Amino acid sequence: MCRNIRPLNNFEPPATSDEVRAAALQFVRKVSGTTKPSKANQQYFDEAVEEIAHITQHLLDHLTTMAPPKNREVEAAKARARSAARYAS
Repeated sequence: MCRNIRPLNNFEPPATSDEVRAAALQFVRKVSGTTKPSKANQQYFDEAVEEIAHITQHLLDHLTTMAPPKNREVEAAKARARSAARYAS
């Protein structure tokens, strides 16, 4: 599940709130061990996602770096190349 969590810092344009929430959702799924919580746990699952998304956005807003911003297309191409090498038959 956590393979879907991507680095969000230092991109141009910055990560969107949807990307931050998706990362938080993947994190909560991994920690809880479930992708779909029971009805009894749904409220707490959703609360955890929202709190983690909030603190993740706070972190991203306050991180600083001297490195130039990364390009999403270049990083995606690198990921595809790594995947192709990993799964080459």
